[in-house]
Amino acid sequence: MLEVNQIETFYGESQALFGIDLTVAAGELVALMGRNGMGKSTTIRSVCQLNQVSSGSVIFDGHDLTKLKPYQVARLGIGLVPEGRRCFSNLTVQENMIVTASQGAWDYQKAVALFPRLGERSGQLANTLSGGEQQMLAIARALMTNPKLLILDEATEGLAPLIRQEIWAAIEVLMREGLSILLVDKSLKELLRVASQCVVLEKGATCWQGNPADLTPELADRYLGV
Repeated sequence: MLEVNQIETFYGESQALFGIDLTVAAGELVALMGRNGMGKSTTIRSVCQLNQVSSGSVIFDGHDLTKLKPYQVARLGIGLVPEGRRCFSNLTVQENMIVTASQGAWDYQKAVALFPRLGERSGQLANTLSGGEQQMLAIARALMTNPKLLILDEATEGLAPLIRQEIWAAIEVLMREGLSILLVDKSLKELLRVASQCVVLEKGATCWQGNPADLTPELADRYLGV
């Protein structure tokens, strides 16, 4: 479904990505891993064309994304849950969800069934929610676009343990439904439990990829340890 081949990306004159390779097959959850500053968010931004790719290719469902604008990428079926959540603060919970809605299985009722807290707070402004509730809203908003591929950047960062459990439980529901997912998170234990493949970045390049069972403690310490 998604094929990223040797992409390079710059911020102005500074090169951030030096050759990223990753694939996400239909129905697969791929964990994108690496220490802070290694290029995970830039990779996601490059896939979504929020950062222009200078070389390499990004093919999604047969389409070359490097020739498209971000809104065109979204219309092809990529739903993004960005780092920092970025809910529309001056809209209510329900308005945040329906403003992005498109035809498909995911509608308002199904989204609030996944996250009942959102149904309870449907009339509240997004900026009155807790951080965890805003993350739920960001995920629900992305699902309401009915994506073929869901990308979550820092899925549970900074959230209370109970909220983290609810987010991981929701991700498992999405996996059972067969949704393709590209996921960034710092919780190695949870990532290795849910991922079908892992891609590890170091200094803006893919340094390891494979089955979670093959990511040994030595490799994890080498590429992910503090």
